[in-house]
Amino acid sequence: MSAPLTILGTGMAGLGLARQLRSRDPERPITLITADSGDEYSKPLLSTGFAKRMPPERLATRSALAVAAQLNAVVRTHTRVDAIDTAARELVIGAERLAYGELVLATGAAPRPPFTIPKTLASRVFTINDLDDYRRFHAALAALERPARVAIVGAGLVGCEFANDLRAGGHAVAVIAPESTPLQRLLPEPLGKVLGDSLAEIGIEWQLGRSLQTLAEDGGDVRLVLDDGHGLDADLVLVATGLTPRTALAAAAGLETSTAGVHVDRYLQTSVAGVRALGDVACVDGVNAMYVQPLQASAKALAATLSGTPTPVSYGAWPILVKTPACPVVSLPPGKTPARWRIEGEGQAMSALAEDEDGRLIGFALTGDSVRRKVELARAAPALLV
Repeated sequence: MSAPLTILGTGMAGLGLARQLRSRDPERPITLITADSGDEYSKPLLSTGFAKRMPPERLATRSALAVAAQLNAVVRTHTRVDAIDTAARELVIGAERLAYGELVLATGAAPRPPFTIPKTLASRVFTINDLDDYRRFHAALAALERPARVAIVGAGLVGCEFANDLRAGGHAVAVIAPESTPLQRLLPEPLGKVLGDSLAEIGIEWQLGRSLQTLAEDGGDVRLVLDDGHGLDADLVLVATGLTPRTALAAAAGLETSTAGVHVDRYLQTSVAGVRALGDVACVDGVNAMYVQPLQASAKALAATLSGTPTPVSYGAWPILVKTPACPVVSLPPGKTPARWRIEGEGQAMSALAEDEDGRLIGFALTGDSVRRKVELARAAPALLV
């Protein structure tokens, strides 16, 4: 019999791996451990649920109990692992020491607020990275019993998606960010301006080129003061300033880590035997791609490896689809700084082609009706991880 497998994390990476492995091996003992409720849900729905007025229970497709039954696995919820003893192959959970045969880290990434949230505002300032976060924010919106004034700090992927979603759900939205245009990591400036203008047309207020200076309770409002002295009042604040791989547990156990994640090779093996990693926490051969397709490819390859068929991970040229219906966006960020961006189109339908010194396509960004070109351009672009 294969060694018992323990997976830390029940997000898309952890459950995806368990499902892939179970399809290959119906008998191998699998234990999944999670610090949250363990309910299965589609993470992309977190940033589309408010427009559809979806309560948290509609986002959950299976309870932890149903997941355990379907996968013939043990699922331990609301369980926090304190340490990994790689020499003894044991997890430290309070006073308990739990043995593992092989261990997979699928602990994901956590929001990184650029400021300390005052304790007095803990019930008014949120990050949304999982279903439990969605539950809390949804409850805070419902408690107002009216459309909310929501200030979003951050104009990246998460900030823009939630801005569009909350505005479509009837809420007033203001977005604060130091960049000059939204989605700056994925779009060159002309296309970022197209997205910003489109979201402004549906009523989103932009406070770009500004940073949050102070955050305080002011009567019944949250008062946000920006670095230029401008002030905003909000009912709730959503912080969307990026994610950091959850590497603390791995680093404390002596695994090789960096700000990019837990370092793994193409077989998702960490620097310590018997421990592997995948998903948002893993830096695969120098690449950490925090998107659905790389995660799914990693789960499939690792399931094959753990089943006795060593399979290296490879990533294709997979464009990122941004969920901003007011202005559809697709981006394939270039793996290196392009020699030039070639901008084409007009109105909302814009294309930006990233080219190297020899004129070869190394990435692209599309808005509006130009997103129809994504398949054609992806075929011509280089793979992320061959």
